[in-house]
Amino acid sequence: MILFYSKTNKFVKKKMHVRIDQPKQAHRNHQKGILILARASIDKILHTFLYSTILAQARMRYCGGIMSENERLDGELAEAAKKLSSLGAKKGGEARALSLTPEKRSEIARNAVMKRWESNKGESLPIATYGSPDRPLKIGGAEIPCYVLDNGKRVLVQGAMLTALDMKQGTAGRGTGDRLLKFLSTRSIKPFADKYLNNMIIEPIKFRTAGGNIAHGYEATILADICDAVLEARKEGKLNYQQEHIARQCEILVRGFARVGIIALVDEVTGYQDKRTKEALQQILEQFIAKELQPWVKTFPDDFYKEIFRLNGWPFNTNSIKKRPGVIGTWTNDIVYARLAPGVREELHRIAERDEKGRPKHKLFQRLTESTGHPKLREHLVVVTTLMKAAGNWKEFKRMIQRALPAYNTNLELPLDEENG
Repeated sequence: MILFYSKTNKFVKKKMHVRIDQPKQAHRNHQKGILILARASIDKILHTFLYSTILAQARMRYCGGIMSENERLDGELAEAAKKLSSLGAKKGGEARALSLTPEKRSEIARNAVMKRWESNKGESLPIATYGSPDRPLKIGGAEIPCYVLDNGKRVLVQGAMLTALDMKQGTAGRGTGDRLLKFLSTRSIKPFADKYLNNMIIEPIKFRTAGGNIAHGYEATILADICDAVLEARKEGKLNYQQEHIARQCEILVRGFARVGIIALVDEVTGYQDKRTKEALQQILEQFIAKELQPWVKTFPDDFYKEIFRLNGWPFNTNSIKKRPGVIGTWTNDIVYARLAPGVREELHRIAERDEKGRPKHKLFQRLTESTGHPKLREHLVVVTTLMKAAGNWKEFKRMIQRALPAYNTNLELPLDEENG
C-alpha cells in the first residue's frame, strides 16, 4: 500500500501490485512513495516547527539566552537606544545631555527612528511574523533559517539552500539563485525540473524580517522539488560524477523530511502536538512565576509613568503617579506583562488573590520569581521606557512597540493546579 498526494491535497491510498520478478520496479515505487510523502509533509514540518518557534524564542530570549541588548532590539529600537545612550556615554557628552531638554532628547531619538523607517519606504513587502535566524530548521545535517510570512507562506532563506544541498557557490553565477538555476539547467537535471520550479528560482520571495531588513527566500516545498528532480535524474543514470554528492545529500534530506513529517502528522492527528506546546509553556512559567507572594519593592520607575503622561498630553506632577488614570493599568497589562514571556500575563491574573470587587489584592509583579521574573521585568521596563522616549505620541509608541516587542498570543488552556482548584 502506498500513499499518493493528489491534486486536491489529500492523501489517497492506492494498491500497487509488484511482481516478485520485478525487484527494480518495486524499489522505484518504494522510493517514489518516500518522495511523495516528503513533498506532502514538508509544509507540515515547517508549520509545526514554526508554530512553536515563538515559545523557543522566549526560552532563548528570556530564560538564559545570551543575546545582547542591541540584538534583542530590532531595527528602529536599536537606533533609538543607541541615540539615547550616546547622550551620556562619551566623555563630554554627559554635559551636552544635561543641557538638553527632555523634549529635545526625545526629538533626537525619534528622528533616528524615523530616518531608519524612511529609508525602508517605497516598497510594500510581506513581513516575517514567525521564525528567527537563531532557530533554524535542522534536518539532514543542514541548518536552514526559515520563516512564516504574514501572507501565510513558509519560506527558506535563499542563501541556505546551497548549504542544504551540499553545493558550492561557484564562480559562474552572481548569487544563490544563479547557482541553483545553472544547476537545474544542466543537461542531466533539466528534463526532470519543470518550468514552475525554474520560475520560482528566478523570482525568489522578497520579504522583511522582524528587524526591518530585506531578505530573500523560496517557498519551503521547493527544496523537496529540487531533491525530487535530482533523485529522478540519478535513478535514470543521468548524473555525472560531480553531481553524485548532491544526490546523496538530497536522499538524506528526503528521508529526513519523511521521518520528521510523519512524526509531525501523527502528533497533529493524535493531539500530542498541543501537549508538547503546553509542556514548553509550562517550563517558561515555572521560571517566571513564584510559588508564594513576594515582598513589595518599587519596580516600575517614575519615568515609565511620566512618559505615558507625556505621550498622551496629560499634565504631570509629583502626585500624578499615585492618582494615575485607571486605564494605565490596562495599558500596563498590554505593553508589559503581555510582552514579557508567553503565558505570563494570563497566569499572573489566574493566580492573583482578589477583593470583593474582583480587583487583585497585590501587585502582579509580586508573583514573579526573584531569579528570572523580576530581572526580566526590569530589563523589559528599560526597553519600553526607551521606546516611549523615542516616540512623539502614544499612537507612534504603540506602533513602535508592536514592531519591536510584539505581544505573545498564547491562547492555550493552561493546566490548573489541583490544590487551587
